[in-house]
Amino acid sequence: MIMKKINILVERTKTGYSAFAEDLPVYSTGKDIVTLKKGILEALNLYFEDQQKTITESNLRITLDLHQFFEFYKVINAKALSERIGMNQSLLAQYVKGHKKPSSAQTEKILKGIQQVGRELANIQVIH
Repeated sequence: MIMKKINILVERTKTGYSAFAEDLPVYSTGKDIVTLKKGILEALNLYFEDQQKTITESNLRITLDLHQFFEFYKVINAKALSERIGMNQSLLAQYVKGHKKPSSAQTEKILKGIQQVGRELANIQVIH
């Protein structure tokens, strides 16, 4: 049986991050995203323990706002991404810093660009 993805909403707090499952009474906190993921997985597995279901990271759909995304994935260069997706660099920088909130269309454009880079990277092989 294929389990649908569990949508996990992540929010920045003064002490780190909090996360909650959108349709389940499950939540967790953590000082960083890595700790938060471990905590929410543990909480979900406790919740589903009676049903003998095991939840893994592949069962999760993590939802971050753009500011949180770029804060966690600092390896993604916003300037290069803006050029790649045809977006004004200073506008993307304002989204990244949390000074402006992008529209749904802008968010979708940014996400599609990030996902395209991810697909390309997943298909690269390095000669050693």
